[in-house]
Amino acid sequence: MADITGALSAFAAGLKYDDVPGGVRSRAKQLIFDMTGVALRSRHDAESTPSLIAAVEKLGLSGGPCSVIGDRRGYSAPAAALINGTLAHSLDFDDTHAAASLHPSAPIVPAAFAAAEMVGASGREVIAAVVAGYEIQIRLSLALGPTDHYNRGYHPTATCGIFGAAAAAGMIFGHNAETIASAFGIALSQAAGSMQFLHQGGWTKRSHVGQAAMNGLMAATLAGEGFKGAVDPIEGKAGFLNAYAPDPDPAKAVAGLGDHWETLAIAVKPYPSCRYSHAPLDGIRQLMAEHDLSVDDIQSVRIGVSQTAWNIIGGPEDLKHHPKSVVDGQFSMPFCAAVVIREGNMVWDDYARHIADTDTLALCRKVTTDVGERAEAAFPDNMAGSATLTTTKGTFDIFIEEPKGEPGNFVSDGELRTKFDGLVSPYLDNEQIEALAAGLLGLEDIDSIADLLAYSRPGDVLAMAGE
Repeated sequence: MADITGALSAFAAGLKYDDVPGGVRSRAKQLIFDMTGVALRSRHDAESTPSLIAAVEKLGLSGGPCSVIGDRRGYSAPAAALINGTLAHSLDFDDTHAAASLHPSAPIVPAAFAAAEMVGASGREVIAAVVAGYEIQIRLSLALGPTDHYNRGYHPTATCGIFGAAAAAGMIFGHNAETIASAFGIALSQAAGSMQFLHQGGWTKRSHVGQAAMNGLMAATLAGEGFKGAVDPIEGKAGFLNAYAPDPDPAKAVAGLGDHWETLAIAVKPYPSCRYSHAPLDGIRQLMAEHDLSVDDIQSVRIGVSQTAWNIIGGPEDLKHHPKSVVDGQFSMPFCAAVVIREGNMVWDDYARHIADTDTLALCRKVTTDVGERAEAAFPDNMAGSATLTTTKGTFDIFIEEPKGEPGNFVSDGELRTKFDGLVSPYLDNEQIEALAAGLLGLEDIDSIADLLAYSRPGDVLAMAGE
């Protein structure tokens, strides 16, 4: 097997801001902007957040110099990475990469933010580090084969994310290729993330992404202090690719590295649910509008998705028809479809309104999810899906190959800003929102990540601005 560890380490160590194409830098800023809005809302509204914060405090990890998005207090660097990574993934509203079947920003940006606060790195350094993290994380998932990796019970956002987080933090620390390779060797022993959360709605999908951010940061820090990691951690006999998938394709881990930018294939979510549900939700909205349908017209709904998608949002059907928690709802195609039929859209606040609503749950049971041939054929390049509505006005069907937010159907600047404002406006005043948005979207001009993230704290905007 080729020296994949060496190639990825050299790429990360050598990448500079000016080496990253302008379009890639712009997309990275949009993704960091989007993730920050999601994390801020999660700090206040995700039901898992109070226990997370309480545990961090009990462990003595609060009171440090690093920022948690949306929190007035300071935290130690590992705690900030853990909490921000968990928050970024807690609404299931964060960005995705279809072919790699993962969420790039949640494990990588928090590690980069914490590292930047540790050493006083600039926004330009953060952008380059985040891009390197994206490129490495995504390629590792492609090399594993996401479906095979899922079938072994792993969540690639976390398992691959720790390597991207280690690379991003290592770059910000100024590590050379040898030291980043050692960080990968340390990360190998911490690469984890189980899909068992799907059974009865555990919160661990959120926390193991935060742990990937924290552990990546710690791996880079340990390596920087001379702690030696395992050699050949990616390609070795007991390395990541061989241990975590039955038939990996190592060439995909380095294919086009530095020339083809997977960052441009990252999508932004318009709905706070599993990305696999989005194409059918787009289809339902379109059919409801085109045929002037109301909830009273709906007799039954049939959804077609890929086999991988069905495994996550389609079955077992009885569980998906009877969600009992927000996590259950996020991974229930029938529930998400029922909300969109009733509301015409789906936003984060819909979970509180609908998760125990008897009318929504009755509608949920009218939705059947199957493996659709067209969706399966489009997988893994696109998270496609179909919707067939049987109604009092007739039967209507639609196939959506590229859901809204994907690179070929990306959100507009206005749509991205509307999502951000909707997430943060309950907790920030207009002055803070404008300052935070301007700083994130102009990240290349920011000298202090700490000063920027201060605008995410509810309350004292004038004090935070030094006025």
